Amino acid sequence: MGRTTGHRAEVLRSIDQLPPGSWERLAPAGDPMWSRGVFRALERSRVGPSGYAYLTVRRGAETVAVLPLCLFRDLRLDRIVGPRERRLLAPLRRHAPRLLRVPMLFCGHLLGQGHVLAAEPLDGPAGELLVSAVLDFARRERLGTVVLKDFAGPDLAPLRAPLTAAGFFLVPSLPDTELALPADSFEQYLAALPAKPRRNARAKIRRFAARPGLRIEVLADFAHLLPAVLALYGQVMDRADQTLDVLDHAFLAAVAEDPLSRLVACFEGERLVGFLLCLFTPGAGTGSGSGSGSEDGTGAGHGSGAGFGPGTGNGIGFGEAAGAGGGAGDGVVAAAAAGATGARIGLDYRLAHDAALYHNLHYAAVRLAMAEGCRHIRFAQTAYLPKVELGCALVEQWHAMTHVRPLPRALLRRLLPPALTAARDRALGPHGPHGGARPAPPHPRAEARTEERPPHAAR
Repeated sequence: MGRTTGHRAEVLRSIDQLPPGSWERLAPAGDPMWSRGVFRALERSRVGPSGYAYLTVRRGAETVAVLPLCLFRDLRLDRIVGPRERRLLAPLRRHAPRLLRVPMLFCGHLLGQGHVLAAEPLDGPAGELLVSAVLDFARRERLGTVVLKDFAGPDLAPLRAPLTAAGFFLVPSLPDTELALPADSFEQYLAALPAKPRRNARAKIRRFAARPGLRIEVLADFAHLLPAVLALYGQVMDRADQTLDVLDHAFLAAVAEDPLSRLVACFEGERLVGFLLCLFTPGAGTGSGSGSGSEDGTGAGHGSGAGFGPGTGNGIGFGEAAGAGGGAGDGVVAAAAAGATGARIGLDYRLAHDAALYHNLHYAAVRLAMAEGCRHIRFAQTAYLPKVELGCALVEQWHAMTHVRPLPRALLRRLLPPALTAARDRALGPHGPHGGARPAPPHPRAEARTEERPPHAAR
């Protein structure tokens, strides 16, 4: 493939074809969505793409950069647009459905924030090689539209010049959500919230505690619950505006095998009625908690999970999370960098509102992440109003897009930015971080920015 002085690009078809230790050395240390296990799980599943690949940049025998690729040979456009655009496309879907299916290459992470994995920013020639190799691969695979998906400004900055030269244009995508965690206690987390969200949080915790038939447990072993997990996840996806990726049994089974995964599970009796799937980085202390972080006196669970339930004080107590820690890698991640992700949620909507299930599952995940020594936890790009109420900051993200042919590229450049910007503004609502205005493209030297004004929930 293309060459620069001292560098060469190569495409691998599985993450396990990468040299041992290279992924762990380059992947972001505080983001468990970038673990090798998550990408192995994606390869084993059928969550959307027709295939995966990994573009590597090497200098001699050393792998200096990796960019994951998701190949969609037949992507349905009506699955990735908002409800307004879907209504406009309905006649086309009925009379000419093939026109709504397009071949597309996504670069980055299908389920999380995009990155080019590299120990240091790529220099000009290496960046040019990477962009050129992406477009060469898209042409060989007959994937006309190319998208670097959900990249934060600082991650795009080193590639800005070669992307622009190659015809890419930037479009704001939905922001990520990240909650910084205090080092002390869950009560300290609540006390740091603004007055109204703090009152709302305590009221929702009391609502859950007032239903004695409900309990929340943290499970390290949850493979036996996957049929119920998929059913609850299906209820959420049935209400989703966009369904680019839909997790399946194979993906969840692979994640359940990972010792760094936990299921924050809500039961009514023995019936699962809600869950939040949480992943941790190797630096987190999964399995080492002693329950000392609980300040409300509730009893710890036993067996394969930690117990949560009604009690005194704030109504939820953290027990011991059982299960072995550890993870793949060529070094120990510092505890200060440890992070968690609330990856996907499932709810029984027959009681979700009355029991405030959504919020209480997230409160339980916050407690768990704090007990495991995490300094932050990330959630998905949806439901912005409740997530800002939880205290999350919004992390601005971008798509870099192009087409391998000039005429479609010109049409995309004209049509997609206003359409995607409008969809983003509708998702964030009038209280979005930019007040409905279009954000300025990231400067090549821009620092990461977060926004804290509460936007509208996406779903």
